[in-house]
Amino acid sequence: MKCLCNSLKIFYPCFLLLFPSPLLLFFIGYFQLLFYLYINSYPACFLLYSFGFKTYNTSPFFCLRTGILQPLSYIAGKKACCILMATLGNSANIFWHECPVGQAERQKLLNQKGCVVWITGLSGSGKSTLACTLGRELHSRGHLSYVLDGDNLRHGLNKNLGFAPEDRTENIRRVGEVAKLFADAGLICIASLISPYQKDRDSCRALLPDANFIEVFMNMPLSLCEGRDPKGLYKLARAGKIKGFTGIDDPYEAPLNCEIELRQINGVCPAPSEMAGKVVSYLDSKGFLQA
Repeated sequence: MKCLCNSLKIFYPCFLLLFPSPLLLFFIGYFQLLFYLYINSYPACFLLYSFGFKTYNTSPFFCLRTGILQPLSYIAGKKACCILMATLGNSANIFWHECPVGQAERQKLLNQKGCVVWITGLSGSGKSTLACTLGRELHSRGHLSYVLDGDNLRHGLNKNLGFAPEDRTENIRRVGEVAKLFADAGLICIASLISPYQKDRDSCRALLPDANFIEVFMNMPLSLCEGRDPKGLYKLARAGKIKGFTGIDDPYEAPLNCEIELRQINGVCPAPSEMAGKVVSYLDSKGFLQA
């Protein structure tokens, strides 16, 4: 027996070297892959283990440089799924590539100046109606514009975002970056979003020269917006079926220094064409309707 034990002491390590377990092979290959991605600065997302159930609002990630695995932010009951996110930071090896045709050339071609008209206000205040009316008015005058509507963007670009404060911030950040590109292309970009937080709107303003960001505040009273309730959302919020609804149980921070403020006159809301006319007059007076 003693001889057998001595033989196993020699044979077993050799066996592991020659025939390692599948689990050991998996972890060796897995961490080799992680190391490769780390060296090449590639972001990656790996599914480590799953019970086959759905998770909600998960935000874990593993940073190779810190060695920290953040836990799932929320798991429903026994529904578990562990996602490993390798967040490797922004690559330093990127460079801005200038093209021979720039903003000035595009604006000359379109005979207008690119800018962002950012329409903000409560749900039901008339933002989308104003945006579409303004787009039609500009089109009739021979000017190229494009409407970025908050609800429409949540069908595509922002469909993976909810309405938590951090999701709202990311929603506005993405729209701001897209609006900046439209303005650089020489278009009059009309962004229509509740955008309830001042800091998020200010972040979008900071992406452009200050004069090229025109903030339009739909300053309509909550009672008017709730009375309209075109999507039935206020009713659901009052019934407690929607949480974090702006104006009900989540704040709306009114603009401090907007370029245009639209409000009721003697208790009457101006017609969409009248409000659009004010925005067009502002754009014309600031030289955006000619190159």
